[in-house]
Amino acid sequence: MIYLDAAATTPVRPEVLQAMWPVLSGTYGNPSSHHEVGEAARAALEDARRRVAAVLGCRPAEVLFTSGGTEADNAGLKGIALARRARDPERDRVVVGAVEHPAVLESADFLARVHGFSVDVAPVDGLGVVDPDAFRALLSERTAVVSVMYANNEVGTVQDVASLAAAAREAGVPFHTDAVQAGGALPLSVKDLGVDALSLSGHKLGAPKGNGALFLKSRTPFEALIHGGGQQRGRRSGTEDVAGAVAFATALGLAEAERLSGGAALAARRDRFVAAVLDAAPGALLTGHPERRLPGSASFCFPGVSGETVLLELERRGIVCSSGSACAAGSTEPSAVLTAMGIAAEVAQTAVRFSLQSGTRQEDLDVVARSVGEILGRFAPA
Repeated sequence: MIYLDAAATTPVRPEVLQAMWPVLSGTYGNPSSHHEVGEAARAALEDARRRVAAVLGCRPAEVLFTSGGTEADNAGLKGIALARRARDPERDRVVVGAVEHPAVLESADFLARVHGFSVDVAPVDGLGVVDPDAFRALLSERTAVVSVMYANNEVGTVQDVASLAAAAREAGVPFHTDAVQAGGALPLSVKDLGVDALSLSGHKLGAPKGNGALFLKSRTPFEALIHGGGQQRGRRSGTEDVAGAVAFATALGLAEAERLSGGAALAARRDRFVAAVLDAAPGALLTGHPERRLPGSASFCFPGVSGETVLLELERRGIVCSSGSACAAGSTEPSAVLTAMGIAAEVAQTAVRFSLQSGTRQEDLDVVARSVGEILGRFAPA
């Protein structure tokens, strides 16, 4: 099998399993318990927090462990918006990018439906880049929080988060970014990015599903969404998943090391693959920014041929990829990301996304490119 769906999930790394096992089998205490077994669990949890903080360039106290990227996005947007409005009732607007993950868009919709917020959407151009002037124009004294993703999960476009965050900071608005796809692919220094909150997910990095983290800058107003025993400084109650935190910290560290040592090589393989697909399928349309994109992301539309047809034919050849976000799997609607970029609905329904990992081999990519050409040669209209 040639697996090119890393944006959906990645296999669990052996090193992560090895790091988890002692916690699952021996350090099983409740980290809130004040006895030897509990203290050992607490030590493992806080060591994981320190390791995550080292990658993000923040203080350990600013790392909040979650059940994954979706919870981190929900907490980052809702938690800040509700806290800001509690302090100032006039702060009743949120700004989100037009191509955000559903975890952000649905959170914004919840704030509108249930809590009466107004939602302002920052438009993108045909490459998926947020319009900086339109973004700045949406910021006002009524804006409670902004959320713009670091890198898009469908087309791979990378936003200039540092510039957008600076504009938000100048307007006095906290900035959250969904960095789930950026982990292990782009620099994560929260100081350089200038963000107040940042979401990550473990299963995109080689950890099991069900763990992630939210960076929350000190003194950022925040209303907890999960209440109970007051764990994690009262920001996310519930007995912590120590093994999950250890897994996440281990996977993040390994992914960051791979980014530093092999990110450029992965991008070069991606570029060769893109060129090969466009050569094999002259009618193909590369979606997303041609240069400002994730190093492992290659997404196309194949006008005239159903994306599902291409996927099925590729899978028959042992090649696994997707038509877009796994979180929208089963939907018959065209990609909201692509239509927001101005791509016609009928063309958007021909989308296929290939997402590479550090271990993806060039010879496998060459096989995939040839296969795409053969499939389109068979099914494309004359």
